Amino acid sequence: MAWPPGDFRAAPAKPSEKTREMIGEPQRCPRALAFGASLGAILYLTGCGASGGGPGAPSAGTGNIDVIQHIVYIIKENRTFDNYFGTFPGADGATTGVISTGQTIPLGHTPDVMPRDLCHQFDCAVISIDGGKMDKFNVVPPCNVNGDFLCYTQLTEADIPNYFAYARNFTLADHFFSSLHGPSFPNHLYTVAAQSGGAIANPVPPPGGADIWGCDAAPGAHVKVMDPQGNISYPFPCFDFQTLADNLQAAGISWKYYASPGNIWNALDAVKHIRETTLWADHIAPDTQFVTDAQNGQLPAVSWLVPVVNVSEHPPQSSCRGENWTVKQLNAIMQGSDWNSTAVFLTWDDYGGFYDHVPPPQPDVYGLGPRVPMLIISPYARKGYISHTPYEFASMLKFAETRFGLPTLTDRDAQANDMTDSFDFTQPPLPPLVLQERQCP
Repeated sequence: MAWPPGDFRAAPAKPSEKTREMIGEPQRCPRALAFGASLGAILYLTGCGASGGGPGAPSAGTGNIDVIQHIVYIIKENRTFDNYFGTFPGADGATTGVISTGQTIPLGHTPDVMPRDLCHQFDCAVISIDGGKMDKFNVVPPCNVNGDFLCYTQLTEADIPNYFAYARNFTLADHFFSSLHGPSFPNHLYTVAAQSGGAIANPVPPPGGADIWGCDAAPGAHVKVMDPQGNISYPFPCFDFQTLADNLQAAGISWKYYASPGNIWNALDAVKHIRETTLWADHIAPDTQFVTDAQNGQLPAVSWLVPVVNVSEHPPQSSCRGENWTVKQLNAIMQGSDWNSTAVFLTWDDYGGFYDHVPPPQPDVYGLGPRVPMLIISPYARKGYISHTPYEFASMLKFAETRFGLPTLTDRDAQANDMTDSFDFTQPPLPPLVLQERQCP
């Protein structure tokens, strides 16, 4: 199937020769993670580039995962690995990037408060990835305005010192990919369900309607959905598939989703049988309650935590203010009685239009999208370890499924690495790392 200009429908599961030319063939080591590579061969099985880093680190977690009693998923917004950790020592980062002319340019400095947002829609990601060449971020407006190449910029340790401190004291994953080529709405759905219901875009409100997502969207709202064969439809953005929360509920395992009322990034708002039943009132709490619950030792077994916009790090929002909010949440965990039994997965929901040099594997027509940062913070995380194992949002769910003996949800989590190789459950528990919030620019 040849794609006409401007048509970014993904290829069928078994692409034709012409389609393979469009999406690229698998590449071999040392460029280990290839655009167009098969799911089993590259993403979810060990192989070149799939082992962790650090001295004497085994390839899988050791000890009993049952020491983990609390799992916390913190989901921030719109950064790539190279944008945040491209300069981190020992990580697979880049300080230069390739543009559409084939020229290599140095990555500039990302301002704390961005002058504009960058395009990170499905089609923008497909153009930027360019069949795995990772060289056309600059042709997507508004990357380059008056020669600033804003999407080819990055922060350094001086800008986000506390994130670097967490990476040095716990585990940094440098091959963690967003689950889908597109923006927030579908990627947040992957963080609860290992799928997006085929959604590949953010919901669009009706003319004059409020920009609210999920089942609370205004009548007439729609979202772009693509099936595995590339067919497009535009249903109301309210779905009814199974989530990790459902499997936890069925097993009698406590869970909570912390997101303030009206937060568009609350993925469970788009799941009809949760939003429109007592599960919503029983398990959805404002994000401001998280600190209190963590300090008081009242965290559920599994929790999701999603910030409000101004501390989300979503451009043009301040990275410093966002980092301060994260530090406050993590300090609350570390100063509470649940610290010694907690695993925190701190990640960012999509690439935000920023450059990243590693071609994402392609397990299916939806993704994976470009790399995003992932910090694994726990008393049992490997200290100072850099995991090169390929992960995605479904891997976070797989960790909970492994810990609690839950069934999988889709092919994505069924075949994902479960992230236990980033842990040593036999080690003496790492102490808390209580950090100070900073004075922002």
